This record gives sequence, structure tokens and C-alpha cells, in this order.
Amino acid sequence: MDHVVYTDFRAGELSLLLSGKKKMIVRGAAGRKLPYGRVNKGDRLYFINNNAESYVRAEGIVRNVINSEKMTESQSRDFLRSFQGMLLLTEAQLARWGGKRYIVLIEVSDVRETVPFGIDKSGYGNMDDWLPVGNIESVKSGNAAH
Repeated sequence: MDHVVYTDFRAGELSLLLSGKKKMIVRGAAGRKLPYGRVNKGDRLYFINNNAESYVRAEGIVRNVINSEKMTESQSRDFLRSFQGMLLLTEAQLARWGGKRYIVLIEVSDVRETVPFGIDKSGYGNMDDWLPVGNIESVKSGNAAH
């Protein structure tokens, strides 16, 4: 399964992933929303900065996934802190993700730059920061998703 993943542009998340310093990304919510339970080891991730340019700039492979059980706010914050060495979250990111009841940690490997390409998001009406696209070829600009 291929996924389009938006990275935190202000925090330099994509640069940190490309440098190999950041080895894990996080998503969280009050409920079990994407990508909870929908991303697996071996899946391919395509990274886009969340700065409205909509170009995939890098890709990587999912090395491991941790889907948390339901947590309290304090458990959630402690959980994130325990993985901070791999997450490298800023204070703003800790504030954003900390306290979520469900956390998904995605360990990535082999992150590398790719020739930038646009994607067609028209099949994703409710835009989010994680798009499970099946096959990346189906959303490359000019290849409308059906």
C-alpha cells in the first residue's frame, strides 16, 4: 500500500527525515482515524511538505508501526516522550500530538529524495494529512484516481 504523508514544513520534518536524524513520524486523534490500523510494515510513504505546494519530494519505507491502545492525556504525552529520540518533535508538535487518545507511531527507513511530482487530490474530498492511495501511480498528476 502506498500513502501520501504531509510533513510539518515549519518544523523542518522532511529535512530531518532525509538526513536520517528523524526516524519516526506520529499521527494521533481522539478516535481511531487514519492512519490507525491502515499502515503496515513494508508500505511505501510519499512525503509532501504541508506548505500548499502539493509536490511529493521524498519517499520511504515503513519499518515498523505502533498503534496505541486508548490513552489518557498524560499517558499520551509520556508515550510520545518515550520515543522522542526517534520522533524529534518540537514543542509545538508535542503540544499538537500530546494528549490524543490514540497515537500511531510509524518508523521509517530508506527515506530519499525523489524527482518532485504533483498529485491529484480530487478523490479525497475531506483533506487530511495522511492519504492511503493504494498505488501512487493512481494519483500522480495527470493520472486521475478512479
